[in-house]
Amino acid sequence: MSSMELQNTVKEALNALYHHPDDSVRMQADRWLQDFQRTIDAWQVSDNLLHDATSNLETLIFCSQTLRSKVQRDFEELPSEAFRPLRDSLNTLLKKFHKGPPKVRTQISIAVAALAVHVPAEDWGDGGIVKWLRDEMNSHPEFIPGFLELLMVLPEEVFNYKIAARPERRRQFEKELTSEMEVALNILTACLNINELKEQVLEAFASWLRLRHGIPGAVLASHPLVLTALSSLNSELLSEASVNVVSELIHYTTAGSSGGASVQIPLIQVIVPQVMNLKVQLRDSSKDEEDVKAIGRLFADMGDSYVELIATGSDESMLIVHALLEVASHPEYDIASMTFNFWHNLQVNLTKRDAYLSFGNEASIEAERNRRLQVFRSSYESLVSLVSSRVRYPEDYQDLSYEDLKDFKHTRHAVADVLIDAASVLGGEATLKILYMKLVEAVASCGNEEHNEWRPAEAALYCIRAISNYVSVVEAEVMPQVMNMLPKLPHQPQLLQTVCLTIGAYSKWLDAAPGGLSIFPSVIDILMSGMSISEDSAAAAALAFKHICDDCRKKLCGSLDGLFHIYHRAVNGEGNFKVPAEDSLHLVEALSMVITELPPDHAKKALEALCLPVVTSLQEVVNQGPEILDKKVAREFTVHIDRFAYIFRYVNHPEAVADAIQRLWPIFKAIFDVRAWDMRTMESLCRACKYAVRTSGRFMGITIGAMLEEIQGLYQLHHQPCFLYLSSEVIKIFGSDPSCADYLKNLIEALFSHTTCLLKNIREFTARPDIADDCFLLASRCIRYCPQLFIPSAVFPSLVDCSMIGVTVQHKEASNSILTFLSDVFDLAKTSPGEQYQSIRDTVIIPRGASITRILIACLTGALPSSRLETVTYALLALTRAYGMKAVEWAKDCISLVPLTAVTEVERTRFLQTLSNVATGADINTLTVSMEELSDVCRRNRTVQEIVQGALRPHELNLAPVS
Repeated sequence: MSSMELQNTVKEALNALYHHPDDSVRMQADRWLQDFQRTIDAWQVSDNLLHDATSNLETLIFCSQTLRSKVQRDFEELPSEAFRPLRDSLNTLLKKFHKGPPKVRTQISIAVAALAVHVPAEDWGDGGIVKWLRDEMNSHPEFIPGFLELLMVLPEEVFNYKIAARPERRRQFEKELTSEMEVALNILTACLNINELKEQVLEAFASWLRLRHGIPGAVLASHPLVLTALSSLNSELLSEASVNVVSELIHYTTAGSSGGASVQIPLIQVIVPQVMNLKVQLRDSSKDEEDVKAIGRLFADMGDSYVELIATGSDESMLIVHALLEVASHPEYDIASMTFNFWHNLQVNLTKRDAYLSFGNEASIEAERNRRLQVFRSSYESLVSLVSSRVRYPEDYQDLSYEDLKDFKHTRHAVADVLIDAASVLGGEATLKILYMKLVEAVASCGNEEHNEWRPAEAALYCIRAISNYVSVVEAEVMPQVMNMLPKLPHQPQLLQTVCLTIGAYSKWLDAAPGGLSIFPSVIDILMSGMSISEDSAAAAALAFKHICDDCRKKLCGSLDGLFHIYHRAVNGEGNFKVPAEDSLHLVEALSMVITELPPDHAKKALEALCLPVVTSLQEVVNQGPEILDKKVAREFTVHIDRFAYIFRYVNHPEAVADAIQRLWPIFKAIFDVRAWDMRTMESLCRACKYAVRTSGRFMGITIGAMLEEIQGLYQLHHQPCFLYLSSEVIKIFGSDPSCADYLKNLIEALFSHTTCLLKNIREFTARPDIADDCFLLASRCIRYCPQLFIPSAVFPSLVDCSMIGVTVQHKEASNSILTFLSDVFDLAKTSPGEQYQSIRDTVIIPRGASITRILIACLTGALPSSRLETVTYALLALTRAYGMKAVEWAKDCISLVPLTAVTEVERTRFLQTLSNVATGADINTLTVSMEELSDVCRRNRTVQEIVQGALRPHELNLAPVS
């Protein structure tokens, strides 16, 4: 197709995309345009259409985006001699669109900036892009608006990783720009004289400040651009650009590359008074909310940036703190919350010992710490009062949308974090007193019938709950009064939910309180009411019940009958209890922890009582016979089996649990036999068995053999991943036990030989990622706990082959498990039991070494997503550490397959040098940067990635078993 025909086709496709009534035609046009953007023809066609005076806005936007994208990602497609005509064409377009359309001008500006990232200053000519831009602006002042936008986007492109530049070139570009900072600022200063461009000039200045280049504070303090931005803060219409500049200046003064706050004091002394002058506007009701938000942002920026200086508690710093309290008091949460980060960072500075090390001895440190805490005491007391009201439920809470409710919960969590910061500074008891006064006020207006007035009391209790970890368990002044108030509060569902959660949060206090036992009856009554009012309050009550039984377990051993009464009602759904099935697990856990405190004989009987309602329900289901069992939904089984999992996990009496699982085994076996096809039921059952194995250990006796025989046989038929996961737990507990060696060896050989038959190519790994994940987790467990059974076995070589086939699977967990398995194989010598099997391992790995290395380098360079880089890097470095210069030779042969257009000789050498350093004993952790750089180089655009993967071909290696 000729260039003119292509241009017409692009126009037709765009017309179809935006205007055709048929969805399928629009989708077809969209696909064609996306494919077109990847072609080499897209360069010329887009350029031609942008120069064409007849092109409409849709065409101009599409072609400017295409050209920008091509320069960013595909610049290497062009021959070197194409640079100059491309630069000139883009320059012509920048002039053509200097008045807009803005979207088109922005895309052209980004394209020119991206071109400068690719092309070194000496090749660009005219002394590099900044000087070239200065000369263009001097020669063509009528086009200054377009050139100003380019000047603004230039520094932004330093951090734009969409540009397919090599890491070395990206660093070089940043140096080129920082060396031209003065030229850029002179251009901007000259443009200040053009009044209508002032906003644009300031935005460009903010952009250049983000480079954080070390201009002395004294120079900036008197610089016309800085003075213009600061003076604009006081203008009637607050300039967004000036706010951005001042915000960047604040960050700039504390950036390490600019020398830090001490070097920038002259600039700080200019900025702070100007920002402080804005404080009066925070309360000006005539001010636009966006303006107030901008002012709040500047105060928050000052607080965050100068927090270490503020933490000294000087008179000047307290002025900033009072301004930040003013922001925190603003009725709009979005404005007030801008300060939350500051209060946290200030708390860290005030409370952490590291902040005081310069004061020398312990006495001086403690004295200074106490002085500072005292200085900020009243500020944090005010903060507690200001933020505590923000957690109150809105009056129309029942009408809130899902998103609004989510935002409200987020607000409450954020306020809770601020209260924790305050408690860290003031101490839990002092914070509690402030919040208690709020509760007293709220309860006074909270009559039993007046449900509409429950919200202030709920808010105060929510805050009291938030600081529970900071209140001493021996606090005797306020907490007894709080606990006495709780039974008098109305049973409004949200309020009751928070009451229950507060009780749970103070469970340690209840345990330590001198009159704790006398409080228990009223507390339990509240929790039982909570279980009866609504599902949410029932869930909160169940959670509180768990915390109380956990922390007060010794005191509750004598009250088992009462606890069992509550447990039975909740588990069997008796009476009016509304505890959801998932939350009833809290009650199971609660009773289990109390039973753990009983002596063995009593514990065994109590465990039987705990299991009884669950066994009865499950036995009723099983008794219905195989045909009916097969048709039931999984939940009819799992709701009961999950309770057993919690019992086996939290009743810490190994013999009693072993006895329980032995008696239960016939029921479990019946479910295994009939429901082995059902993943959800099997996962639940295997989880229960896992906890039984973990708690009982070697007390399990013959049950463990029966369990392993069952899952070994069923795995062959149903391939449930959880059978591998349960086997993994068995290996961990019994792997080193010589008496179990025979049946464990049979187990792992059967499981692995069957799994390797299931996973014969990458498609099967993609179809069964859970099996791959659990298989290689089990293999890693075998290396750690029973290398004597696993490494010499016949399945070890076939599992290594299997890992080589599947390591490039895109499923995150499966891929990570395979890479971890390979790393564990390479690191075998790091463990004393594994060391003696090194020679067997080597007979398997060395013949495959070249292929493994090539697959791992393919993973590093694009066969796996960059998010797996850390795991891949470790595996490759572990291989190199294990096999030394032999591994380096494998890597050298492999990397030589990649064309020099993709990876240069210098980049190859740097990568191989890193591996050589590892081979000769260097610390792995110091060498990951060059691995990341090779990965970046090979992923810089789609074409390069395809070239590299095409050269390494990880899926096409000869993976036949090695003789």
